[in-house]
Parts: sequence; structure tokens; C-alpha cells
Amino acid sequence: MDRIEGDTPTPQPNPRRLAVDTLLDAPLARAGDRARELREAGFDGVFTFEGPNDVFLPLVPAAAAGVDIMTNIAVAFPRSPTHLAHTAYDLHLASHGRFRLGLGTQIKAHIERRYGAKWSRPAARMAETLRAVRAVLTCWQRETPLDFHGEFFDLTLMPPTLRPGPNPYGLPPLLAGGVGRRMITTVAEHADGLLVHPLNTDLFVRGPLTDAVNDGLVLSQRTREGFSVMLDVIVAAGRTEEEMRAAIKGARAMVAFYASTPAYRPVLDVEGYGALQVELHALIRAGRWSDIPHAVDDTLLSRVVAIGDPKDVAAELASRAYGIADRLGFYLPYRADPACVAEVLDELRART
Repeated sequence: MDRIEGDTPTPQPNPRRLAVDTLLDAPLARAGDRARELREAGFDGVFTFEGPNDVFLPLVPAAAAGVDIMTNIAVAFPRSPTHLAHTAYDLHLASHGRFRLGLGTQIKAHIERRYGAKWSRPAARMAETLRAVRAVLTCWQRETPLDFHGEFFDLTLMPPTLRPGPNPYGLPPLLAGGVGRRMITTVAEHADGLLVHPLNTDLFVRGPLTDAVNDGLVLSQRTREGFSVMLDVIVAAGRTEEEMRAAIKGARAMVAFYASTPAYRPVLDVEGYGALQVELHALIRAGRWSDIPHAVDDTLLSRVVAIGDPKDVAAELASRAYGIADRLGFYLPYRADPACVAEVLDELRART
């Protein structure tokens, strides 16, 4: 992997403090104000995802809020490497060096039928996309010709008049998501960091995922200290029975939805729940959406989700991140009381 000495602020694990990010859950018109609210609530950063709204636009007003900003994730394959490089460059500049570009593959049906793009060999395509985006950014940073040749992209035209010039904050870190072993190894070989999908368990993360990361780092001749891991975890925290019921209901629905996807089955297989993916997928194909949460039992829920009062949740989050992650993605699939969230963050800070 091409590196530029002194230019790439590659994130590194920090054993003294765990950074915590959460979803920027606001429409575009309120994104800046919401980012400031989340900063004041104690979060280090905010992220967007490729959902019902654009993944990049809300980060423009959020860039001025004094928090780290990132995509978690932006779907890579429908976009050209040059488009991704331009957006990453501008957001990194606008946020004073606090942007991270997080990419993901999505699945074949979405790539072909939702985006009208090509799907083939996702691990190879992701590896080349990361290399191509870095090649464009490097061209601008070093002010050298663009000369990238690969299986999917040939990038050779970048006139001086179309180059933004060196970014004073260096190259934005490039991260990518992965669940299967091949994709995780690919990310560890070619990216600056890994985004761990929120459907994960401690057994999966410390077993197959860590093994795959180590394989990729060997291939790239890097050490773990030069690679970032953001561990996304679904949280169900409450201080009363009513709060806990709402939290668990939201968390169970999210786990069921993710667990229905064939690409995420490796996590279930590790826990002995592989057959559940087939069951959930069949329910969705039959249109029985209201039935899928009931298929997720309490045992699996407790292995995926950090559940309990603020102290218990904080202890669980700290334990799962310890020795693995330098950042934590805090997922709240329900309307949580801000005071409860603040308690979790305070307790977490005391442990990390």
C-alpha cells in the first residue's frame, strides 16, 4: 500500500481513552445543531449511513460542530474513486482534519437493483476501490501525475487545473466494513481501519474477526498499532422497567433484521445460530416482518446487545472494546432518554 510519510493521519488504538461515536439522527436542516448537541452530550464523533437520505450531505453542516465526522458506511461500488476522493477531501478540509471515509459493499440485490451498478468479486473490487481513492488523493497531495491501473479502474487524467492541491490536514483515513473472513482480510490489507458491523458478538470479534485482521496486516506488512478498529455495538440501556422494555424491543428488532441477511451469517454460525438466518430470511420473503423479532431469543440478544442499567452497559461496552477497538459505534435503535445515555457515557469514561 502506498504511504506518504507525514501526510496520512492513520488512526491508532489508544489504550488510555476509547472514542465514542453515534448516529447523526437528524434531517439535513438540523444536522449541524444535532451534531453540537451530541458533542455536548459527550460523544466524540457522529456518523451517517447509506439509508433513506444522502450519506454525505448531513456531514457538511456537522463539520463545523467540533466533532469527528464519518460515513458508516457509504456504499462504494456505485461511486467512482474520483467522486469519493473529492468528497473525502472537502469534508476533511471543512472539518479541520476530523473526517474519516467509511466504505461498504452492500449486497448484490441493492447494488444492481437499487443503484443500477455492477456487482462482481466484492473483496477484489473493494481492495481496488480503496487503492484507487488513495491514488487520487495522493496525486493531489504530492502534486504528481495520476497513474492508476487496475482490473476495474484505469485513472490517468488529472489536469493541474482540476487538482485541489495538497490538503493541509493530510489524507483522510480510509476505512471499510467487513463480516466475512475474506473481506475483513482485504480491509486489513488495504484500508486504514475496519468498521465492525453492529451484528457482532465478543466471541466472533475475538475469534474469526481478529484472525482475519491479523492475516491482512501480515499481507500489508503492518502492525496492529497502525490499524484502526471501530467496534459498532447495539445498546439497550434503561433505568426503569419501562425504559428497558422499549430498549429491548428496539434492539431485538434491529438484531432480527440484520440476522436475516445471508452475508452476516458468519456471526451467527460462531454462536451456533446459523439456522436462524434461514428462518428469518424466509419470514421476510413471506412479508411477515412483524414476526421476525420474536425469532431472536434472549440468549442471542444478550450476546449481540449491551443490555442493562447504565453501569452494566458501560461495563459491557468497555469489556468488548478492550484490546480490540480504539473507537466505539454507539447504536440506539429506540428513543432513549438523553439522561440515561449520559449516564452510560459517564460510566464508560470512568472505565476507559
